[in-house]
Amino acid sequence: MSKLTIVANIKAKADKIDLVRAELQGLIETTRAEAGCMQYDLHQDNEDPAHFMFYENWESRERWQKHMGSQHLQDYIAATEGAVEEFTVNEMTVIA
Repeated sequence: MSKLTIVANIKAKADKIDLVRAELQGLIETTRAEAGCMQYDLHQDNEDPAHFMFYENWESRERWQKHMGSQHLQDYIAATEGAVEEFTVNEMTVIA
């Protein structure tokens, strides 16, 4: 298994920033306790409060895929339906 780094960018709609932030924060404790989760840190842009970013490290892509199918992530998606303007995920590998 090779380590996988995830950079997930979430852009909330301007009137939904507080909702998205609260729902994202609600993912942290449960996700950090998942098998294979090595790091799961949420950031908020200093200039654009609607922009959130998760920096994640997983033991493997398989462990991350299991996370992506988890109930708590599905609950987040349902709770923020219509509140997120943009969502992008980059799967990254450390090279140096």
